[in-house]
Amino acid sequence: MHEPAFWYRPPSLTSRLLMPLGAIYGAVAARRLKRDGIDAGIPVLCIGNYHVGGAGKTPTVLALFGLLREAGEAPIVLSRGYGGKLRGPVKVDPERHAATDVGDEPLMMAGTAPVVVARDRGDGVALARSQGASVILMDDGFQNPAIRKDASLIVIDGDRGLGNARVFPAGPLRAPLPPQLARTDVLVIVGSGSAADPVAAAIAAQGGLVLRAHLGPDEVSVAAVRGKRVLAFAGIGDPSRFFRMLRAGGAEVVAEKAFADHHPFLETEIDALTTAAKRDGLALVTTEKDLARLRDGGKLMPAARDIVPFAVTLRFGDEPKLLRFASDRLFKARAKKFRS
Repeated sequence: MHEPAFWYRPPSLTSRLLMPLGAIYGAVAARRLKRDGIDAGIPVLCIGNYHVGGAGKTPTVLALFGLLREAGEAPIVLSRGYGGKLRGPVKVDPERHAATDVGDEPLMMAGTAPVVVARDRGDGVALARSQGASVILMDDGFQNPAIRKDASLIVIDGDRGLGNARVFPAGPLRAPLPPQLARTDVLVIVGSGSAADPVAAAIAAQGGLVLRAHLGPDEVSVAAVRGKRVLAFAGIGDPSRFFRMLRAGGAEVVAEKAFADHHPFLETEIDALTTAAKRDGLALVTTEKDLARLRDGGKLMPAARDIVPFAVTLRFGDEPKLLRFASDRLFKARAKKFRS
């Protein structure tokens, strides 16, 4: 879905009219947050958002995966597989699966990390453990009580913050903010903006860890677009951030096309974009996540073969502090399980 513009503007009439629905949705979500999940048997670190839409959660998962692996852990990512038809549990295989099977984000992440997809997160935990996981990185699921978390890391955009801070559908929040804040151990603010400062102050006041992180393109991607005239398209939570990053990387973005998050591209749409780019002498550029939806069994659809992927990575501002936190939580979780 496209995010309604009023979510990220001062409270509007539309938002006020939707507040009764938001109150009902929020009450249900708040009750769910209070439920206690099952013990996974190994540590579980959840990476989530307070709100719907993009904030950099997937790059955060991959960055944390890299830190833990370098520390000697064997992390496996657990995802619900949004947008995929397979209920799982299944380990994602980029050479066999398509985004329509397992979802675009799990398929993209599987190029870097082992990923398990399961509608039933308990089944996903069992498969991850059978694959030798020493720790589970739960991609999303912060508001889902099925699995007990040993720590929850929340990702928020420093520029957009929480928008109007109202509960869906009146705003972008997935649940009322206070119970979400109470269950937050780490707040990861992506970017240098100040929109998330009030949330950061609340987390710091309750003893939580607040970290800055920055998204940036990798050098290969920058080299591929620098100085070129491009037609950029994206179906992600915040396409405008992608377009800004392209321009910052030295590309001349002549035309841009934004689709809804997780948009299932039709071959006719890609044909039209390719034709427009060739007609105007432009390079056709998109995100890795979007390109994942154009793959089937490791192969791109024919119309997508000339598309240039623009990859981004996330870097934490204080990696040692995050690693110390994670190591401490893993130690405590294992000690607790050993005593029981």
